[in-house]
Amino acid sequence: MKLLRAIAVAPALGALLFVLTHAPETVVHAIAVPAAGVAAFRAAQADSAATQPASKSSDAPPTWSRDIAPILYGHCTACHHPDGAGPFSLLTYDDARRWGPQVLTVTQSRFMPPWLPEPGYGDFADVRRLSDHDRDLIQLWVGARMPEGDPPAAPAPPHYDNGWVMGKPDLILKFARAWTLPAGGTDVYRNFILPYPLAQTHYIRAMEIRPGAPQIVHHANITIDRSAAMRRQNAATWQNGIPGMDEYVDAGDTFDPDSHFLFWKPDTPALVEPEGMPWRLDPGNDLILNMHLKPSGKPETIDAEVGLYFTSAPPTKQPMLVALERDDQLDIPAGDANFVIEDSLTLPVDVEVLGVYPHAHYLGHDLKGWAILPSGEKKWLVWIRDWDIDRQSIYRYRGPILLPKGTVLHMRYSYDNSAANVHNPHSPPVRVRAGNRSEDEMGHLWLQLLPVNAPAGGPDPRLLLEEAWMRNRVRKTPDDSISLYNLAAALAGEGKYVEAVADFEHILRLSPNDERTLTALGVALDGEGEWRRAEQSFRAAIAADASACYARFDLASLELRHQEWKNAEADFRAQQVACPEDAETHADLGTTLADEGRNDESAQEFRRALALDGNNVAALIGLGTIETEEGENSEAVMQLAAAVRLAPSSSDAHTALARAYAQAGNVTDALAELRTASHLKPEDPELHSALAQVLASTGNVQEAIAEQRAALKLLEDDPDGWNNLGVLEERTGQKASARADFEHALQLKPDHTQAKANLARLGSIN
Repeated sequence: MKLLRAIAVAPALGALLFVLTHAPETVVHAIAVPAAGVAAFRAAQADSAATQPASKSSDAPPTWSRDIAPILYGHCTACHHPDGAGPFSLLTYDDARRWGPQVLTVTQSRFMPPWLPEPGYGDFADVRRLSDHDRDLIQLWVGARMPEGDPPAAPAPPHYDNGWVMGKPDLILKFARAWTLPAGGTDVYRNFILPYPLAQTHYIRAMEIRPGAPQIVHHANITIDRSAAMRRQNAATWQNGIPGMDEYVDAGDTFDPDSHFLFWKPDTPALVEPEGMPWRLDPGNDLILNMHLKPSGKPETIDAEVGLYFTSAPPTKQPMLVALERDDQLDIPAGDANFVIEDSLTLPVDVEVLGVYPHAHYLGHDLKGWAILPSGEKKWLVWIRDWDIDRQSIYRYRGPILLPKGTVLHMRYSYDNSAANVHNPHSPPVRVRAGNRSEDEMGHLWLQLLPVNAPAGGPDPRLLLEEAWMRNRVRKTPDDSISLYNLAAALAGEGKYVEAVADFEHILRLSPNDERTLTALGVALDGEGEWRRAEQSFRAAIAADASACYARFDLASLELRHQEWKNAEADFRAQQVACPEDAETHADLGTTLADEGRNDESAQEFRRALALDGNNVAALIGLGTIETEEGENSEAVMQLAAAVRLAPSSSDAHTALARAYAQAGNVTDALAELRTASHLKPEDPELHSALAQVLASTGNVQEAIAEQRAALKLLEDDPDGWNNLGVLEERTGQKASARADFEHALQLKPDHTQAKANLARLGSIN
């Protein structure tokens, strides 16, 4: 059953369909100089001698070789190298000497390197802020007329080329066609669609973006369109890119895009995910590359490439992005120099904070984020005293910040809409409200949270975070359909179906024919046990939108579970025609055909599912079960062992593997798999009965009796079970108990042939 999710607020979430409206803009300006650019730098050279202080001591002045090269190589040349994103190179002594006064100007003002957070308000990794000591060295060096020192003593310069930093990628995605940025005008935001061409699911451990023209690419974000919705909606134009700062993107039926900050900036072309946290691409997905482009004065060709590096290991850690925000309060009067918004959120679970992304537009000024622990302790998350949209970034912590359940997250942003704000895009100032255009405003504090210390057997802690977050949003905007949808989705994921149904019905009162909500309502109704009403809701979703792929899948799955095999087969086949090819659809159609006894057709569907996704557990179990029935023991064991490796908590996988081992005569391994299955699903009487039979075959009759009694405790009206218990008790000499067992079986089923024969035989023995 696929439960969709729809959200327009974050690049991750939900057990349902996710719609991303604002992929985080990760912005680090390559050499974020004022509008005058290099000309302003050159003007500074004229009075540099007058502004540079003399050496503070009689010691020898700093030199390039000993002091300055290590600073520039460590903080500047990632952008400032030949063909880099910076407007000039700082890779050699001659380069540094030429641009030394400008380097002094921007480092003394802390305009460069681009780093906004205040020191001491969050312990961040990869801090680009120069220390006071380094700034003093640059000041003294320029004041001493920039001596070179001993050239052989200089460190080796970093090596930069146009190749892939991490070596050849496993997959390279390219633009359908190059696009030309006009010579002039305002900044351009454009979305380029990169279809994922493979027929298998892959996990991505790292990504590189080669922008083609790094000097004009301010920053870029990646979002994942799980259903290729943007490409379908722009079928005639998508190959030329789609304009816009933010786009709605359907992200499928899981927490997507796996709660990662998928961003690019000129000084970090390679994005390597933490251990255990790769992200996923499925057949039919699209990557959307949202690029912020700055005209250079001449036409520029954009022809970017995205390199993907695979790992075979699925994620073992499940982070989530959560945002504090008060866009609903953003209505900033012209001239207001201190407009403030605030938000807070109480954490329902223990979490580790891995990274933070503060975001505002041009009027943002003072941005604060902190946490108040249940003990009353205050922990700073970030503080930016002087916001600059052209130098914003995502900031990752040096180590995770542990925040216990009950911690309250806070944000407080102030905005300056006065003429004194040099970043104000309007002169004179005008009233500004919330919106996705750059001249509108936003107030978001995104946090990447990793739930920890979650109790075993409880709901996914991300759902608890989702519920708390969405309740916070609904409290602020009660009729926001997106927040209501995600709240209902989280509740359904937690099994709180009655509450989920009420929220979905609230949305449908606002938008009666919304296909996504009708589909999700069907899932919640099914969870509540109202499967006929669920069926009606799925059919209503299909009537509202003939391309409602999730509704078709859920309807067919519902029919399969209720043994309406003909209807299920018809709807799965309709799904295959109307929707992108999907491993789950092939696997479930295979299950439907197997239930109808059509093993050859069923095996074909399972194999098609595995061709699309070699890790599809349902297809592995289904194919392995058919191969067991047909005596293909080695093939069956191979398929089912793979299923157990992929889904070690699946009792069905262990049970099927046990049957395959037993069929192959490997009783020891069969017994081990059945023990595991019974431990995973102790309430299943069939597993206890099967375990009893295998134990009896190995001579463990007393243990077999205990398992058969456990089965009958769960299913008292099973005549076969009572007959089998009688056989086992007879083997241990318990003839009276055996007679009572056979008689009980005949009471339940008077024509039970085996029980009659066993009772008659027992009488003849006496």
